[in-house]
Amino acid sequence: MMKRTLGIILASTLLLGGALVGCSSKDDSSGKDANGKTTITMWGMGAEGKLLPEIVKDFEKENPDIHVDVQALPWDNAHDKLLTAVASKSGPDVVQLGTSWVPELASAGALTDITPYISKYPELESKNFFEGAVGTTKFEGKPVGVPWYTETRVLFYRSDLLKQVGYNEAPKTWEELSDAAQKLAARGKGKYGISFSAKEQSMGFMFALQNGSKLVDEQGNPLFNQPPFVDAVKYLNTFFQNGSNAVDIGIDSVQGLQGDGIVPMFISGPFMIKEIKSKAPELEGKWNIAELPGKVNNLSVLGGANLSIMQFSKHPEESAKFMAYMSKPETQLKWMELSSNLPAATKSWEDAKLKSDPMLQTIRKQLDHSAALPQLAAWEEVSQQFIKSFERVYRGQADVQKEMDDFNQQAASIMKK
Repeated sequence: MMKRTLGIILASTLLLGGALVGCSSKDDSSGKDANGKTTITMWGMGAEGKLLPEIVKDFEKENPDIHVDVQALPWDNAHDKLLTAVASKSGPDVVQLGTSWVPELASAGALTDITPYISKYPELESKNFFEGAVGTTKFEGKPVGVPWYTETRVLFYRSDLLKQVGYNEAPKTWEELSDAAQKLAARGKGKYGISFSAKEQSMGFMFALQNGSKLVDEQGNPLFNQPPFVDAVKYLNTFFQNGSNAVDIGIDSVQGLQGDGIVPMFISGPFMIKEIKSKAPELEGKWNIAELPGKVNNLSVLGGANLSIMQFSKHPEESAKFMAYMSKPETQLKWMELSSNLPAATKSWEDAKLKSDPMLQTIRKQLDHSAALPQLAAWEEVSQQFIKSFERVYRGQADVQKEMDDFNQQAASIMKK
């Protein structure tokens, strides 16, 4: 998930040759009990791991010869568990991975190329999912997983307060967003226009994408000191410098919306809809969400979770069958009812309940304008370095071009490791 990333640093002793292995090297026949039933193990993270047994029951009813043993891992030790699994050539058959985890594990040769299973299980075909979500499941052009659920970033705003400063609908361009934020901040002391989390590692890259930056070139070289990227950072920094962006004020996003709206706009994921409704019911009718304002485009970034088969699974066939079940539109709708996580399968969004919800439809539109960040093993480390570089810009007023020159050089070094 975008809320959490797995900063896996794999030593050379764990690299296992770096090759992605298909089904030909697996032993599909072992592990059946006396009744001919095969047990596969799945690792689910956090709340998902606790909810999975409920939906697994339905799979087992349809597939009485397969038992799915769900093991729920708390986020705090998921990192160590995965490292140990890779090092010992063991672990689960199926694993839940945050979208930013895939390149780190795939580069270690820990994930199975599922291409051989797609013809047998058409539910795994890329065409069934949002294009951006599919991008998070590929490494070096090969599918090493399948999208499970998805999320993206949208604009949350107090519609009543925007009307007071002349906006009857959400800002649609960079210029309008800047103008609206400054007008909202001008309401008085202690008031702001918007909150960009400076520690949100995808924020700067998202604005760069909107400005037409490719982030990296065809050879995998960073483009962080080129005009599209640099100009996006300059734009983002203007909110900090003109006082329209809230920094270090010690309140969360819901609190910022409440009352007279200290912070009437912020960018976040769909999970915040439930948060606002439950924690600020008094705001009903006074807030909304919108697709992100844009410049060259209005691209957002993809988050969510994928399902992958670990390289050393002894039951890849059964694992692929389970992932195919979890990819069915009807299953994804059941999962949404259980977990509030949004379907990655596009056909699920044809459901009447989803089509009748204006906020969900806004998210649906944004998902069509969302992209995966580069699927590079070093991307997590690069992202963390950007946070440090940008902090020197907005806190220390460092020269943006010089700072991005330095960042680009650091990123290039990190990506060559």
